[in-house]
Amino acid sequence: MRYKKFGSTGKDVSVLCLGTWALGGKQFGAVTQEDAVAAVHAMIDCGVNIVDTAPIYASGGSEEILGKALQGGYRDKVFLITKFGSEFVDPNDSDKGTIKDSSRKNMLKSIDASLKRLQTDYIDGYLMHWDDRVGTPIEETIGCMKELKDAGKVRFLGMSNLERDLADRLLADGVLDIVQYPYNMVNRTKEDVLKYYAGQGCGTMGYGSLGGGILTGQFREVPTFGHGDMRASFYGPMFTEPGFSQIQALLKVMDGIAEAHRATVAQVAINWALAHDYMHTVLTGVGNAAEAEENCAAAAWELTAQEKQALDEAISKIHIYS
Repeated sequence: MRYKKFGSTGKDVSVLCLGTWALGGKQFGAVTQEDAVAAVHAMIDCGVNIVDTAPIYASGGSEEILGKALQGGYRDKVFLITKFGSEFVDPNDSDKGTIKDSSRKNMLKSIDASLKRLQTDYIDGYLMHWDDRVGTPIEETIGCMKELKDAGKVRFLGMSNLERDLADRLLADGVLDIVQYPYNMVNRTKEDVLKYYAGQGCGTMGYGSLGGGILTGQFREVPTFGHGDMRASFYGPMFTEPGFSQIQALLKVMDGIAEAHRATVAQVAINWALAHDYMHTVLTGVGNAAEAEENCAAAAWELTAQEKQALDEAISKIHIYS
């Protein structure tokens, strides 16, 4: 495993971060609790020391499973990140939308619920998940972030998905240690923002590194997903035309590079993201121990300059998010 300094936190984190959105088994296909726990253990045993989750993932289910998996000494081995401010209107039906509430009242409720589900007494990184949409003044949110840190419930603070104006408010008020944005071969819309905040001393995280699974090479024909599967909505542009066909052309280039390294297509996608200095850790979702070990093996090799150039040329022909 390779490690990088995580901004100004003083921590060295693995270049791969365990992303747990799929572990609840509700939004990315079925995952058994046994497989989920085995996946967490495999990632950590392979050297991963940073884990990301959120209360909205499987409506708390991912946090609960992660909390169980981190027992037996695993909690002490990881920099644990969770989030606040986003939850489903109906925990059993994601189609009814989400509530984006970063009020002090909701944050206090959310942190205690997360601590209970995760079976821990502190969170290493606590992130504002999205912009507030219930009218909460940003000053209230920032004040509560500081309050939770002063209380010892969280160690570092940050955000995921915020636009620059709000993110800069957090930075100016000293509550932006960590930033997290989508980042993969197909979606580079936040590349300049990641570079900027890395330059400001923030730890950077890129999520969706495998594009909901399409950058693993698993999907060579347009799939049909079940009700509530986030690949059909959150990652929808990648799994529908014309984006799907554009990605298929990229996958052909990735196939050749994977073969040359006796690696997998997923490892090529991960290595492309890791090739950028401003990216400190890349989130990879897993559903079982085999996937965990496969992803971690990506850290054992790197793309050549020629391979990266070939990938960048293929990527330049994709216009899904531009």
